[in-house]
Amino acid sequence: MPKVAIVGATGAVGLEIIGLLEQRQFPVTELLLYASGRSAGDELPFEGRQIKIQNLASADFKGVDFAFFAAGSLISKEFAPKATEAGAVVIDKSSAFRMDPDVPLIVPEVNGDLLNDNHRLIASPNCSTIPLVMVLWPLHQAHKIKRVVVSTYQAVSGAGRAAGDELVSQVVAMLNHQPMEVRVFPHQMAFNVLPHVETFSPSGYSTEEEKIIEESRKVTGLADLRITATAVRVPVLNGHSESINIEFENAADPDQVREILKNAPGIQIMDDPVDAVYPMPLEASGRDEVLVGRIRKDLSVDFGINLWLSADNLRKGAGLNAIQIAEQILKIHHLD
Repeated sequence: MPKVAIVGATGAVGLEIIGLLEQRQFPVTELLLYASGRSAGDELPFEGRQIKIQNLASADFKGVDFAFFAAGSLISKEFAPKATEAGAVVIDKSSAFRMDPDVPLIVPEVNGDLLNDNHRLIASPNCSTIPLVMVLWPLHQAHKIKRVVVSTYQAVSGAGRAAGDELVSQVVAMLNHQPMEVRVFPHQMAFNVLPHVETFSPSGYSTEEEKIIEESRKVTGLADLRITATAVRVPVLNGHSESINIEFENAADPDQVREILKNAPGIQIMDDPVDAVYPMPLEASGRDEVLVGRIRKDLSVDFGINLWLSADNLRKGAGLNAIQIAEQILKIHHLD
């Protein structure tokens, strides 16, 4: 049974990974939890016992089989090489290594076949990229994709625990006619929408939008995929949504798209808008599946489809995808 370490254990994604390890009965002989010195000495529950959090600065990865990194790019760049040198398989949720040509960027339902026994460092994509490529890939295999336009509606949990706390505190302040604090986001988040996720590049795109574009190309292997993105932060606690417009090389009607996606791994169709059945963040939160609906023809082009999805950004968009990678590595390494 593998020895597992989680770097960034006290963050939103780290906590999600701990819960998923237990829920999915991932075989763990020993669990090491690492965080900053502020959290060292605190404890977190796992399988009926309390695990003490250790200071990452003095982390020892000797004997660790899997190290899940969920603490940001700077931490990953500093400590992931130490973990791989100690013999661990590192699964990194940050953007540190995603576009490194020597590091596989994996969504198991799309390109899990790329994993092999030699991989010691594996990157997990952005929380908006993962559900997007899970939809695009099976559709591209059936009807070659010509162009993609995606707009994301991203929950505040994607910006960390402090972002969720700020949204709740702002809502409470507004309803009680009290002044509110704005710290995490550049503007008030409560009852507002910000076309601003991460920072802006000279191109005019945000770094989040650039990640979606470049990572989608790498995961699908479609280096020349014509894709553009607009990333938007919405006042939702958890669960990202995406409006996706897909133009195909040949005809694809909504019924064909529903059938393809119905049979695609990790996707659940919710598409009966007349009866108000469609994906929503509230429906997606806490679920493994990517929910897809509002599938309809794009009437502005010959071979176009519009659809809408919602997915739990902390679950499939982060923790679950990382654990699914580890589960596949388990099979390759025959660790059980």
